[in-house]
Amino acid sequence: MAEPLHVELVAPDRTVWSGEATTVIARTSDGDIGILPGHAPVLGLLVDGVVEVRTPESEIYVAAVQGGFLSVANDRVSILAEYAEMSHEIDLEAARQELERARAAGENDQEALEHVRRAEARVRAVEMAS
Repeated sequence: MAEPLHVELVAPDRTVWSGEATTVIARTSDGDIGILPGHAPVLGLLVDGVVEVRTPESEIYVAAVQGGFLSVANDRVSILAEYAEMSHEIDLEAARQELERARAAGENDQEALEHVRRAEARVRAVEMAS
């Protein structure tokens, strides 16, 4: 079995998650990317969405992220997000209400659309982890 990946998910105010993983899946401006041990070096621009981390113990950790960068080199994955929140930190009902408020605010406004995408990511993170 290959050596696991070392993963760090960091937001400006804290380390959100750090540990070993067998797989990392994230959304970049070029689309979804899956990282396995031995992956070629890559630098990607994160978009609002979900990051999924699978550990060697078959645990799955899911985080909602907003913007940032993903870097892969020598089996080290660094995810530097403008904002990140683990699924277990999110109140699902409050996140759904936030999503409905964001949708009601209007979809013609670019700022409103960004707020909808961020709210959708928070809801999706909790639902994926459930």
